[in-house]
Amino acid sequence: MDNYNYGSYYQPPRKRRSLVSYIIVAIIAGLLGGLGSAYIAPKYLYGKLIPVPEIYQVNTPSAVNTITIKPIDESNVVAAVAKKSVSTVVGITTIQLQRDFLWTTPVEGVGSGVIVHSDGYILTNSHVIGDGNAQEINVLFENGDSLEGRLLWYDATLDLAVVKVNASNLPVAELGDSDLVEVGQMAIAIGNPLGLDFQRTVTAGVISGLHRSIQINRYSVMEDLIQTDASINPGNSGGPLLNATGQVIGINTAKTQSGEGLGFSIPINLVKPVIEEIVESGNFRNVYIGFTGSEVAVYERQMNVDIKAPTGVVVIEIIENSPAHVAGLKPMDVIIAVDNYEVTSMSNLRKILYNYRIGSKATLTINRDGNISKVPVTFKEF
Repeated sequence: MDNYNYGSYYQPPRKRRSLVSYIIVAIIAGLLGGLGSAYIAPKYLYGKLIPVPEIYQVNTPSAVNTITIKPIDESNVVAAVAKKSVSTVVGITTIQLQRDFLWTTPVEGVGSGVIVHSDGYILTNSHVIGDGNAQEINVLFENGDSLEGRLLWYDATLDLAVVKVNASNLPVAELGDSDLVEVGQMAIAIGNPLGLDFQRTVTAGVISGLHRSIQINRYSVMEDLIQTDASINPGNSGGPLLNATGQVIGINTAKTQSGEGLGFSIPINLVKPVIEEIVESGNFRNVYIGFTGSEVAVYERQMNVDIKAPTGVVVIEIIENSPAHVAGLKPMDVIIAVDNYEVTSMSNLRKILYNYRIGSKATLTINRDGNISKVPVTFKEF
């Protein structure tokens, strides 16, 4: 009789777990444990069943430094600015006499301008009116009228001029504050590019840079300009550069020939004192200090000397009986400031003096042999 052991059954031999299996199990357990401590514990246990550990206590800052950006419809802004300002922009044509070796030929020029006073005062570029050499000046208005213009003032160094027409109740451009302009802000240019066939063309862009300097020719540099990528072409010169509210922030003056999207504008604040005095008195009388000079860096390079002044204008020669002579300035003095205006170059100093009138008093800060002193001065007419 066969004997069967019913209390036992067949078991296949156990396989031995490999080292890899133990490693995988350990990794999974570690991940689950980390998840529990990083998510489950802080969310469901800490603060409810057990105290919150310090590592999970978050100190919320009382104030967050944020900049709120409000998207705008740029096309609507440009259209609104154009509607507000286009009637204040004029076309300017001139006749200048170009002299050759044997004869003189009349040459026509075209530019733009902007009305800055209802009684016919128009701001433009000096080069538009031939730096004072235009024989004829005609101003063309949006309604088709054309009036003869009369030159009241110009400054070829600053490339600015004021023209007067016999008219009243003209639409006037609103002047803004160019000191508040920031890089990245919207910029809109209006003018007559490529002649009168494209009168009052509107282009838009942004403020690309501030305090730019460009070399106009071998002897002339324009400083402290506003750079924009709004299209500025020949004929745009003298037209306004406007901000997003339609205020004039600059007068368009030049476009670099070395690249696209590089236009430049003269800050409007520079010429505001000139406009105010011309409207009040009919002309503008420049004041002067009375010396010849040079920028420190230029003088040091040309003369191979060390002035011992980081910036400013070196006094080279004093004009007799001038404000500089009366104030006691001496050759090799370095003028570094007029009141609170920093002096960096001769052209910069000339701009500063536009803020003063004949008889105005100011304090010059000078560097004399490394010693800083204050000198009072009273301005005279140039």
